Amino acid sequence: MTLTKNTFIGEYFYSLDAKGRINIPAKFRQALSKDNKNTFVLTRGMDSCIWIYPLKQWKEIESNLRKLSSLSNLHRTFVRNTARYATPSTYDKQGRISLPPSLIEYAKLNKDVQIIGMINKMEVWNPKQLIITDNEAINIDTSAYDDLAEKITL
Repeated sequence: MTLTKNTFIGEYFYSLDAKGRINIPAKFRQALSKDNKNTFVLTRGMDSCIWIYPLKQWKEIESNLRKLSSLSNLHRTFVRNTARYATPSTYDKQGRISLPPSLIEYAKLNKDVQIIGMINKMEVWNPKQLIITDNEAINIDTSAYDDLAEKITL
């Protein structure tokens, strides 16, 4: 099965090395379109994880962030908290990217990491933290899932 370029699905388990690097799964590297120049942009996720966007996708996010008003406190805070932690990272010949120490700390990463494909981006998790987050999601009202499912056409 061939996926659309810049589409990431599945989950993978890797280790964070002593230099703060992780492997990008080979399937994700293969899915990355050439115009990204092997580069991703990393930033804080909304949960205790790291979001990794292909460079091209990040440029779209930047474009949307530019449209927010700097006169609005809410907009300024959102842009600040999205952009201040963003950092580009190009993967090396072994398929590794470097994670900044501030993002490693934010995501509570130790040796074991779980990388999840989220369609247009990846998430990097401490597997124990992901279990906690998943268990909290169990308490979401199932009717909210039903409402969301109706918006997705199959």
